[in-house]
Amino acid sequence: MTTGPRPPSLDEHLCFKLYSTSLKMTQLYKPMLAELHLTYPQYLVMVVLWEEEGIGIKDLAARLQQDPGSITPLVKRLEAVGYVIRSRDAMDERNRVLTLTEAGKALRADGVRISKCIAEASGITAQEAEQIMSGMTKLSKNLDS
Repeated sequence: MTTGPRPPSLDEHLCFKLYSTSLKMTQLYKPMLAELHLTYPQYLVMVVLWEEEGIGIKDLAARLQQDPGSITPLVKRLEAVGYVIRSRDAMDERNRVLTLTEAGKALRADGVRISKCIAEASGITAQEAEQIMSGMTKLSKNLDS
């Protein structure tokens, strides 16, 4: 039997903590989003559009840290259910600009309700959530370099 340094246990792996917490968070959202006929990735698209309507798919993908090719199918499904409209960008014909329909705008109130439910279910204070998000932002930036 070898007696060298032992590798970290599963619970000592930051990547596992991030992964398992992300799964739990997504599962928490799932039933609430199902009522709105949204998946979690579609919800994230809607969150960006509630912040900034008229954004192009390329910029949306950048905001979500995704490839535009993976965003387009999400947007097409949101368009099919009547939440967004895709139109050509006057400045760049290759790009599509996204605007919310009235139904998409009406979902904003549900987004606020869901955020409150998630915050409550998380069992942490707003200050603790801010600290976690700050740490996650720093980690993400470090991993980019």
